Amino acid sequence: MVTQAQLGLELDHKTNGVFSNVRTLQCPPLILPSALPLNQRIKMDGLELLGMLDDNSVPAAFFDPQFRGVYDKMKYGNEDTSRNHVRVKLPQMSEEQIAKFTSEIGRVLIPSGHLFLWMDKFHLCTDFRNWIKGTNLSVVDMVTWDKGRMGLGYRTRHQTEFCVIIQKEPRRAKGVWTIRNIPDVWREKIKKTHPHNKPVRLQGELIAATTSPGDLVIDPAAGSFSVMHACREQGRNFLGCDVEAHDGATE
Repeated sequence: MVTQAQLGLELDHKTNGVFSNVRTLQCPPLILPSALPLNQRIKMDGLELLGMLDDNSVPAAFFDPQFRGVYDKMKYGNEDTSRNHVRVKLPQMSEEQIAKFTSEIGRVLIPSGHLFLWMDKFHLCTDFRNWIKGTNLSVVDMVTWDKGRMGLGYRTRHQTEFCVIIQKEPRRAKGVWTIRNIPDVWREKIKKTHPHNKPVRLQGELIAATTSPGDLVIDPAAGSFSVMHACREQGRNFLGCDVEAHDGATE
C-alpha cells in the first residue's frame, strides 16, 4: 500500500521544479542534557546553551540580538525617555558577540536548516553580513514586518522591522520549505509587553514552512519568548533561553 507521503515523494522526484510542499529534510535524533528542558523559559547565556548542542542537529533557529548600534552611531540623545529606557537597560551585545552567536547557530543547524534573524533598518542598511562572515550561512530571503504603529526616526519614522531568512549550505527550497503563501510584507499588530516582542503568527508560519511537527526550534536570545508561543501553536518543541528570563517558568 502506497501512503500519501510516499506518493508525494514519488511525484516530487518526477518533477524538475525547485519547490515541493513535501518535506524530505529530516532531523537526526537529539538527546538534550537535563539542564536544557524543552518548552520552558530558561535563564542562561545563549552561547552556553548553544555550546551544549550537537553539530548539525536543529532544523530552525531564531535570533533577535540586543544591539545598540543605532544609538551609538546616531547618538539620538533620547535613551532615557519613557519610550526607550526599558530597552536600553537590557544587556547589550557587541558586534563580536553577535557574530559568535550566528557562528554557533550555523554549527548546530542541520544542512539546509534556517536561521531567522531579526534586525532594524539601521543594521539592515549598514551591512549586517559581517555577522555571518566566515560561516556556511547565506541570505536567501527577507520578510518585512509592518507593526502598524509609528516609531522613532530622525527623518522617516520607523514602522517596520525585518526578518532576514538565512540558510545553511546547501541552499535549496525543494523538500525543505513547504509553504508558498507567506507574503514578504507581513502586517501584524502585537501587544507590547517586552522591548523585543515579535509577531507570533508570522514566526509560526516560518516555523511551519521549515520544520515538521515535533521538530526542535531554538532561540538563544528569547526575550519575550514569542518563539515559544509560536512553537506551541504549531506543535513544535521549543528550546530557548535569555539572560533576563525567569528560570524554569512555564506559560
